[in-house]
Amino acid sequence: MSVPPDHLQGGHVPHAEMRQHNLSVVLRRVHTEGAVSRSELTRATGVNRSTTAALVAALARAGLVREEIPRTHRTAGRPSPMVLPVPERAQVVALEVGVERIRAERVGLGGTVLAERTLLPPSDGPTPFEQTVGRLAGLVESLGEPAADAGRCTGIGIAVPGLVRRADGLVRFAPNLEWRDEPLAAALADRLAPPWSRVPIAVGNDADLGALGEYARGAARGYDDFVYISANVGVGGGLFCGGRPVRGQRGYAGEIGHMIVNPQGRQCRCGARGCWETEIGTDVITEAAGLQVPPDHSLHGVVEAAAAGDERAERALDDAARWLAIGLGNLAVVLSPRLVIFGGGLQDIYEATFDRIELYSATTGLARSRAPYTHRRSALAHRAPLVGAAELAMAPLLDDPLGLPRPDVR
Repeated sequence: MSVPPDHLQGGHVPHAEMRQHNLSVVLRRVHTEGAVSRSELTRATGVNRSTTAALVAALARAGLVREEIPRTHRTAGRPSPMVLPVPERAQVVALEVGVERIRAERVGLGGTVLAERTLLPPSDGPTPFEQTVGRLAGLVESLGEPAADAGRCTGIGIAVPGLVRRADGLVRFAPNLEWRDEPLAAALADRLAPPWSRVPIAVGNDADLGALGEYARGAARGYDDFVYISANVGVGGGLFCGGRPVRGQRGYAGEIGHMIVNPQGRQCRCGARGCWETEIGTDVITEAAGLQVPPDHSLHGVVEAAAAGDERAERALDDAARWLAIGLGNLAVVLSPRLVIFGGGLQDIYEATFDRIELYSATTGLARSRAPYTHRRSALAHRAPLVGAAELAMAPLLDDPLGLPRPDVR
């Protein structure tokens, strides 16, 4: 059964607000599950069957869902109609800005990817902010031709490797992009031509959105308390407690890569010494293995070298496992998650370091005895931030399915 938000619990609840809440529950369930029986939706909302039918009918009239009768069913009696999303009717654009590439997807309701694009950097080193905004605008507008009939774009979500002020999409600090106090959402809106310029833009930290993606469609489904760790050139984290993202003051929580684990360690790009990212960043691990950093900053080469008997690569993986265990022990004591997900480049070394992480974690005492957790690799791989960006952009529609204007983007 769906539990209404705090402001709808207790006392008299306005009918319109409760109806909006129930419409949201129905559409969100269809969006995440893909196909849900009407009887399941009745259980999810806690309302009677006729009310569920009316909610589904309202969403169907808006073109957001459709119904079909299953061809087979296991129980006696008339089968419950299945409710499915209509991907072409409500769409978003998801963008991920990285050091090594920019990726874009046009995603329909239900998570269906309708189009995708990738841009490589025009030159070595970070691309200047204004040039990046121009490339993003070109990508968005290149995704503006749906394959079938015209869709309706409800939002644009952007994942960025840096500190993001969620209220207005200002990127406060993205060291690997060399950005500081850049108004990404406003700058992109200014660069887009109508009708794209009227589409709402939301910006989030890439690790936060990776966690959101895993929660909605990946390894964290069924978990309300988890940590998502993403390592590339830098290291970031997304935190969920009680089924809600932990954003902290102004949305800056989750910068676990700058948790100090080795005060006598290397200088970090943030200015501190011995941050976790100076020990488990993908480039740090690659260089410790004596290998050249690949263009995509992956760790496959390190794993392959270690498997072939290269001692430096083997030591690099062992050191990475030890520092991972130390950092995870700190997170376990403070946050007590049920699950830790290895994303970004860390998923490349997950299988090779799993046993060693377990061995080193056993020596952290309190972390394992008082705050046990399981860990696994990302189910969405390198798409996790993009999936999260799509979910971020889709959220206003899911919160108020019939109340938002959706400008046609043809």
